[in-house]
Amino acid sequence: MMVKKLLKPLCVCILLNSFYLNSLLAQDSTTVSVKPYGFIRNYLTFDSRKTYTVIGGEYNMIPYDEKWNADHSEDLNAVPSMQLQALTSRFGFDIRGPQWRGMHLNGKLEGDFGGFGTTNSVLRLRLAYVKLETQGSKLKNQNSLLLGQDWHPLSGDIMPEVLGMAAGAPFRPHSRTPQIRATQEFKIHDSEFIIGYSAALLWQLQYMNNGPASATDPASSAGISYANNALWPEAYIGLIIQNPFLKFVLGVDAQLLRPRTHAAGSDGVVRKVDETVESITPTLYFRILNPKFDIQFRTLLAQNTSHLNQLCGYAVTGLHDDGSWNYQPLRNSISYLNIAYGRKYRANLFVGYIKNLGAPSDLHDFGTAGVPSYLIYMKGGTDFTGLNSIYRIAPSVSYNVKAFNFGLEYEWTACTYGDISADGSISNNDNLHQVSNHRICALVKYNF
Repeated sequence: MMVKKLLKPLCVCILLNSFYLNSLLAQDSTTVSVKPYGFIRNYLTFDSRKTYTVIGGEYNMIPYDEKWNADHSEDLNAVPSMQLQALTSRFGFDIRGPQWRGMHLNGKLEGDFGGFGTTNSVLRLRLAYVKLETQGSKLKNQNSLLLGQDWHPLSGDIMPEVLGMAAGAPFRPHSRTPQIRATQEFKIHDSEFIIGYSAALLWQLQYMNNGPASATDPASSAGISYANNALWPEAYIGLIIQNPFLKFVLGVDAQLLRPRTHAAGSDGVVRKVDETVESITPTLYFRILNPKFDIQFRTLLAQNTSHLNQLCGYAVTGLHDDGSWNYQPLRNSISYLNIAYGRKYRANLFVGYIKNLGAPSDLHDFGTAGVPSYLIYMKGGTDFTGLNSIYRIAPSVSYNVKAFNFGLEYEWTACTYGDISADGSISNNDNLHQVSNHRICALVKYNF
């Protein structure tokens, strides 16, 4: 159980940081300041074909595969659409203080209207955390402890400057989740270089893994149980090297899921079963930044990252007489590059690539009469089990002055689909074909 071996020392590390930082906190100062912030944001979007989207279509992922009618004369998914929405307008509060001996107790509360309910759009919690941290240039070491809902460590730190609400997903991991995160950074002598690490324990809430109970309803909350029933939280640890113009991070994320707690055996009797899915996702990214120029690059070998809004999951690879199943994570190679230049007038180019690498072993074939059938649980459900690769090129230009932003973006996303092979990869080139979506996005934003 490699994942459990990694999780234990990470849990101890974060808890030790918690005790250390909490021992320094005192109520010598009760001064608290609250600073509101936010923006009003409107998107006008055009898509050339039907695409997989969430949040009313604003969060664009990838185009659906071809869906031909009975006489194969029309692709029913080749339907254009256009919309104008302001659902992701946002507000938040930065809370500062109290402090003691250079330690600050801070917080953040942030929301938008990106949720959906009986009244169409509803208030949605984005960020809600408290953070104990050291501040001040005279300190040799920088320490922080965060408790609450924040960006996932694989999502945070860098975000491509695309105009689209998806912020680079599914190429960039995208998730906000409850967590305990400890960070320590150490200055290297009197230089501007800092070396440190960040370690986190994470639970699921808004963004969840798919699985057996949520297979027919991916929007259900059943996905939370897969992580909660495993008892061990997801864990992340990363090495950080940075100066004012460069940041380099090498990290690894480990996750343990328990898809089912009971199942019917070959004799029809329902019993408790011990099923787990282990996954390890290493990542590397860097950022080069100056007042006018910004280069970002991230790559990861993703395993079972559907909870990060990526089209990657896990599959059944075997079954037993007691009704329990074996699982293996599906693997994707995922990378993106983002280059931006300018200030008042800013140009940006985003390029992303995803390749389906399949599972480490063959999937179990539930099919009959020679027709293969596999149980795969991934973001978007069975619509995307035939994905071989995804490409995206998205150039944009924006005008930014004071509180006002206006931008135009063209986003070309192409997917190659084909027939699934025994290990979950797409190797049958006879049916390999490409579909693409052309999205045009106009953004008007007022910041306050």
